[in-house]
Amino acid sequence: MPKLWTETVESHRREVRDAILHTTAALVAEHGLLSVTMSQIAEAAGIGRATLYKYFPDVEAIALAWHDQQISGHVKSLAEVRDQAGSASERLEAVLEAYARILHESHGGHDADLVSFLHRDDQVPQGAQQVAELIRELVVECIEDGEVRDDIAADELASYCLHALRAASGVRSKAAVARLVSITIVGLRPPR
Repeated sequence: MPKLWTETVESHRREVRDAILHTTAALVAEHGLLSVTMSQIAEAAGIGRATLYKYFPDVEAIALAWHDQQISGHVKSLAEVRDQAGSASERLEAVLEAYARILHESHGGHDADLVSFLHRDDQVPQGAQQVAELIRELVVECIEDGEVRDDIAADELASYCLHALRAASGVRSKAAVARLVSITIVGLRPPR
C-alpha cells in the first residue's frame, strides 16, 4: 500500500477510536457505567455497531481505553510542566500544583461504579509510579540544590507529596487546592 494511503487509514482509525472514547465518556458521565450500551455508543458516535465491535468488545473495554488515555495525558502534561525553564524548586512546585489540579478536576462528579471499575485497572498503579518517579527526580535535584530537606530519603519525600496532594480530589475550591500545595511544599523545606 502507498504511504499516503496507509497514513490516511491510520488517521481515520485514530479519529474513529477517539470518537468512540469521547462518546463513551460523555454517555457514562450522563447515565452511569452500568446503563450505557454498545448500541447507544455506536448511535451517538455515528458509526455502525459492527464497526464499534471491530474496535472494542464491550463498554468496559472502552472505559479502560479512555482511562488509559487520560492517565497517559496526565503523565505527559506533568512531564511538560517539569521540562519548563526555571530552578528545580520552581519546577517541583509547578509539577505539584499541576498534579493537585489534575486530581481536583478529574475526581469530581464521576459515577461511583465507573470509579470503582477503573481503579481496579493496572494502568492506575503504572501511572502513579510514573508520577512518583517524576516527582522523585525533581526532589533529588532540589536536595542537591539545598532547596529541599536532605534528612529524609527522596523516595519518602515523593511519597509524602503524592499522599498529601491526594486530598485535592476531595476539596471544594481551587483556593483550597492551592493551600494544600503550599502546605505540602512547606513540609519539603529543610528544617531550620
